[in-house]
Amino acid sequence: MAEADTVNESKPRFHRVLLKLSGEALAPSQGSGIDPDALGLIAQEVKEVAALGLELALVIGAGNILRGSEYEARGMDRSTADQMGMLATVINALALQNALEQLGVRTRVLSAIAMHSMCEPYILRRAIRHLEKGRVVIFAAGTGNPYFTTDTAASLRAMEIGAEVILKASHTVDGVYDRDPIREPNARRFDRLTYIEVLQKNLKVMDSTAISMCMDNDLPIIVFNLRKPGNIKRAVMGEAIGTKVESGR
Repeated sequence: MAEADTVNESKPRFHRVLLKLSGEALAPSQGSGIDPDALGLIAQEVKEVAALGLELALVIGAGNILRGSEYEARGMDRSTADQMGMLATVINALALQNALEQLGVRTRVLSAIAMHSMCEPYILRRAIRHLEKGRVVIFAAGTGNPYFTTDTAASLRAMEIGAEVILKASHTVDGVYDRDPIREPNARRFDRLTYIEVLQKNLKVMDSTAISMCMDNDLPIIVFNLRKPGNIKRAVMGEAIGTKVESGR
């Protein structure tokens, strides 16, 4: 019996997961763009997780390149600003694909905006087939529509592919707090929250549309710190790290 328990503990807690990365996780310490060292570290972590045998999909933001909301605030049309942001996510997705393939990880980028010379178009059945074949799938260009964030894209894609959980990797904090822990050291971290609590308290987990979609489909979210090596693996193995957002049942 003890031997069987050991074997079970060595297996991932989830079979199919979606990892949401912020664009800032790829940024250099100063300025914007992509830091090759940060990119390489993330690729190595993803490789270790993919080697566990689970099916892994990713959505990455574009904050290291540009934020559409900032351009909109300075007078740019919202649709144009969001389209620019969606294109920036493709840049990040291609960079991550290259870093993963240099490590021997089979990877596919599927874009919600057609650009056939660089990546595949997003087709649900194709995405699922790639996952079943053991390829890491990176979803790019958000939902393909303005007015939707990459958080919402992550929730949508996770539900479409039948993911069991969204892993929300933060590059700044190790979970969800009642206040900004960087500015206020006495801020309290939550180990567990319900979707309703996140919405009512206006906590900065994901945007309200993404949270509502997860709530409607009972899709749990685990928020954890990406900066601590091995945390992605700990999350998929079922270790209690960060903050888990789920239903109140």
